[in-house]
Formats: sequence, structure tokens, C-alpha cells
Amino acid sequence: MNFLSHYYFERNVTNCYHILGIVLPDLLKNADKTIVLHPEKLQHTNKAVNTIITGWNKHLEVDRYFHSSDFFLTHSHQLKKQLAPAIDGSPVKPFFLGHIAIELILDNLLITTNKITVADFYQHMTGCDDEIIQEFLTFSGLKDSTAFFRFFNGFKRDGYLHTYSETPKIAYALKRICMRVWNDPFTEEHEDAMNEVLVDYREQIYDSFMVIFDEIKGKLSRNK
Repeated sequence: MNFLSHYYFERNVTNCYHILGIVLPDLLKNADKTIVLHPEKLQHTNKAVNTIITGWNKHLEVDRYFHSSDFFLTHSHQLKKQLAPAIDGSPVKPFFLGHIAIELILDNLLITTNKITVADFYQHMTGCDDEIIQEFLTFSGLKDSTAFFRFFNGFKRDGYLHTYSETPKIAYALKRICMRVWNDPFTEEHEDAMNEVLVDYREQIYDSFMVIFDEIKGKLSRNK
């Protein structure tokens, strides 16, 4: 799941470090895909650091349920098939695109149906103390956090997730993600064709998309 879908499950939590933890695995991956941390079983003397670890573990649990769900397997496959002809000639693999596309569509639907507020999410991000974050990163084994903080500061400053509310920009968000792997993944024609597929697919699942959130919520409740 993407940032805002993870946030949905914790939207009523008031501790910013927990909210940071639930998105930190993806923030680190976006900052530098070579960063690999495994703080899952660590215990720190600082309660705030442990709260980040708790959020981190929640992220892993939600992703595990999501990626093994019939919902994800079905819709990522359908999007892969529908997007394949739209990106003919592109180096991007349709499987990768289908995976990311359904996650971005879910984020968009959460915003546009008023299930979450993006401003609240960013308020949590800005409320966290860099020294606490640094302590977590150091404790988890990251020797150089320069790339992370460069990305994280830009992430907070730009507020890019606000654009996920604009359905026509889902294709552009997909392009931005793909540009981390491929220098020039899509032509304008590709983007236009992708956008048609994504807008149409969003409408198809508009009335039923909450089924996956309800399913995961039930599994999280049973495992408390």
C-alpha cells in the first residue's frame, strides 16, 4: 500500500512518531533504494524511538495482508493487462505498473471520498523531531542519513501527496515513481493513454474499493 492507504488505518492516532513509522519503510525506499533496515525486533530506551518501531511493524503487517489479498492480486493483474497496450514501447514492465497503479488509485479514492485528510497526515510529518528520527536511523544501523533527510525535507516541503486528489494526475504520479528506475519511461502519448485507463478503472472500483480496507482492518483487529 502507498502512504495514504497506510495512514488510513492509523488516522485517529495522535502520536506523530507512530504515523511516521507506518510510512517510514516507503520514505526510506524513496530516498535511496539501497537502504535496507530491519528494526522490527529492536527495543530502545527512548519511548519515541520505540513508537517509530511499532509503526514500522504495523506497516509490514498491513503490506503483508494487502499483497496476499484477492483484491490486490485481481486488480493489479487487471490493470497490468489494461495498461500494457497503453505503454507499448516503454521500458516499464506492465506488472510493475499494475502493482503501483492500484495503490495510487486507492490513495486517490480515500482522499476524494473524504476518508482521510492529507493536511492531517503532513501535520504529523512536520511534528516529528529530526533528532528522534536520527536516533531511530542510527539505532537501526543506518550509517549515513544524508540522503534520507534530503528526501524527507523535500517530501514535507512539496506536499506532493495533495496532488493525489486530482484524478488526472495519477498517471503523472506513476511516471514520477517509474523515473526512479528508468530515466525517460513514458512519452506524452503513453501518459495520455495511461490516464484514460486509470480514470476508467477508478470509476469501476469506486463503489467497492473499501472492501480491502475493511478486510485488512478485520485481520488487524484479530491479531491485536
